[in-house]
Amino acid sequence: MLGVMTRNPVSPVPINMLMQPPPLVHSPKFVQKLRWALDPIGYLNQSRDRYGDLFGGDISGALKQPLYLVGHPEAMQFVLSHDNRELSAPGEANALLESVVGRNSMMLIDGDRHRKRRQIVMPPFHGERLKSYGDLICQLTHEVINQWPLDQPFCARDAMQTISMRVILQVVFGLHQGDRYKQLETLMAKRLGLVSSPITALLIFFPMLQADLGPWSPGGYIKPLQAEIDQLLYDEIRTRRAELADEDPSSTLKGHRTDILSLLISARDETGAGMTDEELRDELITLLFAGHETTATALAWALYWAHARPDVYTQLMDELATLGANPTPMAVVKLPYLSAFCNETLRINPVGFVTFPRRVEQPINLLGYALEPGMLLMGCIYMLHRYSSVYSEPAKFRPERFIDHTFSPYEFMPFGNGTRRCVGAALAQYELKLAIATILSRCKLKLAKQSPIIAQRRGVTLAPRGGVMLQLLERKPIVAASVAV
Repeated sequence: MLGVMTRNPVSPVPINMLMQPPPLVHSPKFVQKLRWALDPIGYLNQSRDRYGDLFGGDISGALKQPLYLVGHPEAMQFVLSHDNRELSAPGEANALLESVVGRNSMMLIDGDRHRKRRQIVMPPFHGERLKSYGDLICQLTHEVINQWPLDQPFCARDAMQTISMRVILQVVFGLHQGDRYKQLETLMAKRLGLVSSPITALLIFFPMLQADLGPWSPGGYIKPLQAEIDQLLYDEIRTRRAELADEDPSSTLKGHRTDILSLLISARDETGAGMTDEELRDELITLLFAGHETTATALAWALYWAHARPDVYTQLMDELATLGANPTPMAVVKLPYLSAFCNETLRINPVGFVTFPRRVEQPINLLGYALEPGMLLMGCIYMLHRYSSVYSEPAKFRPERFIDHTFSPYEFMPFGNGTRRCVGAALAQYELKLAIATILSRCKLKLAKQSPIIAQRRGVTLAPRGGVMLQLLERKPIVAASVAV
């Protein structure tokens, strides 16, 4: 096999003149793009088996050059930890997402502007701010549980989407019911639903399909829908700015809002500059797109594995029982087996299965191949999480592996790594643990279908085909209104 692990898998210059560039997938460009859009797992498995840990493919709908995919742990560590030296993280390499998140999104900007934006956006997702969202996440989960029908199959992915959407609207956007809340919940679900299957995901990978050819074309439908969403978001941003500006400086309630939008409006970078309305809009859409979609899918996968493996379910329930009737959110998220279970879910079914691209800036020897300036590299989380020298029996669901061993940030990276690591990773993990614990504690469920579920593309993520059909057998009452789980 080409590209196997070597003693020194990565090194900067000099490059031996006899070294060759990484192999390219031998298939017509259009066929590769189509397969990448419709069957990314098949494309990755076949290419890795044939070409090894590093290979190039014509898989981007927006770029005019190959993307080189790498799944070797040490090579990925080099690629993701050398930004602005041998490699950079260009925002324009993510241009295919502009139609979804906007040109001011942190996904699409780079350099000093990207660094300053991360300084503004990161703090609300960590520390004490994060802890303050725990009770709300549990409350929203309880509300959705109460809507599930007894003894009737329902789609777990759809139900988890409702939870994650409400978390985004209330925790991130700071909206709590009302007309604007209801309108945004409905409209944004429609917008995200346009890339919910491999076929509709073609809208992202083939930008020409987004052209506005009239009301019956995809572009003709998306444009007015996005305009409605934007108007609601801009109205909320302006309303929130006015509310924050009118706060009484002497009031003990000043700065009492903890939602992320209010914190972003008030935040300033090192130069004292805040974010414009357009930048706020694009970051809100980015957080919705990256946080809502990915968390809902991770929750669906977790519910599948909890009920597909009776032994895993038993261990989860035994551990939850040790907390008693009124556990705090922080007590829940510290449970070792629950944490291992969530990590194994994210390992075996990484929702975001590739990293953002890096561009080669200086000649590099990577896995014995010569990389020249201008080449684009993309870490493949799916291949990394199935690397057999890191994970024994990688195709098996084994939460114990995260109790028996500590994996490095470059062996386990469900949220990417480096300068473009997901800013909402801590919130996503927090929500995943709390929502799963809440559901398992209150509900007795079973899989409506016992056949194994495989992953398929949903936009730029991997989701369970069919959405995981569950059946609610029993729903326990909430112990108390303030109870976290």
